[in-house]
Amino acid sequence: MLYLGCAVWAFPGWVGDFYPAQSSPGKFLRLYGERLTAVEGNTTFYSIPDQATVKRWAEQVPKGFRFCPKLPRVYSHQGPLLPHLPAVLKFLDLMASWGDRLGPTFVQLPPTYSPAALADLSTFLQGWPVQRVPVSVEVRHLNWFRPEPAKALNQMLQDLGVGRVLLDTRPIYDCLEEGQGDPQIKSERRKPKVPLQPVVTAPFTLVRYISHPELGLNQPYLAEWVERLHQWLTQGTDVYLFVHCPDEARSPAIARHLYNQLQAIHPDLTPLPWNQIAPDPAQLSLF
Repeated sequence: MLYLGCAVWAFPGWVGDFYPAQSSPGKFLRLYGERLTAVEGNTTFYSIPDQATVKRWAEQVPKGFRFCPKLPRVYSHQGPLLPHLPAVLKFLDLMASWGDRLGPTFVQLPPTYSPAALADLSTFLQGWPVQRVPVSVEVRHLNWFRPEPAKALNQMLQDLGVGRVLLDTRPIYDCLEEGQGDPQIKSERRKPKVPLQPVVTAPFTLVRYISHPELGLNQPYLAEWVERLHQWLTQGTDVYLFVHCPDEARSPAIARHLYNQLQAIHPDLTPLPWNQIAPDPAQLSLF
């Protein structure tokens, strides 16, 4: 399976294009779930919802949809992970309210969390109920990408059945070297510049593709990802693919373009729900 989504669902700038004109915020999640098949749960990184909210969200999306919540920063960005394990397990019990709509949770580690903390990370993940709640880890300290730490990390994740988040920021940084301007110039939070190491360590993988706002400038990277995703899907790996963009208004269109390109060489791909919706001629379009 390929689960496709963006970083958020409550983006007002999508009204009149991705969402029908005059859509109210209370309908955003339902409309999102009618078009894409997963969402990266950034909301849980900043604030932990109550159980009633979690259940209400689950009721607004169709069967087969997946929420992929991010571990709250009060656990992931406050020094060692292991002391937070009891609270994390309670958080996972809360996320279980999503039932079969719960996808992998992911742990985004801060740039200060280095390979010196490998033992802490390993012990923490050994206490994670991987069989009940799959998990993927994103590292940002640059030393994790050096050969020996990368090898140790990948082996540990593979042994535990834990995924590795694949963050691809090349589209927004390569353009700077080519003198094409900075697409993040208006961004409040800049994405980290880290090497891409496309390694699969679990039966699934979670990809975060940070797109350039101009579709054409993404094409070399999208072509590469299409081939790689085709190979992984053929091998039976589940893929959770989330498209970001410094100009978030463009994320859905770029995600759809990637999906359509992949479907051209992987015809067994489940049809994208968005493609089943008849276009509204009164709506503007990003395409």
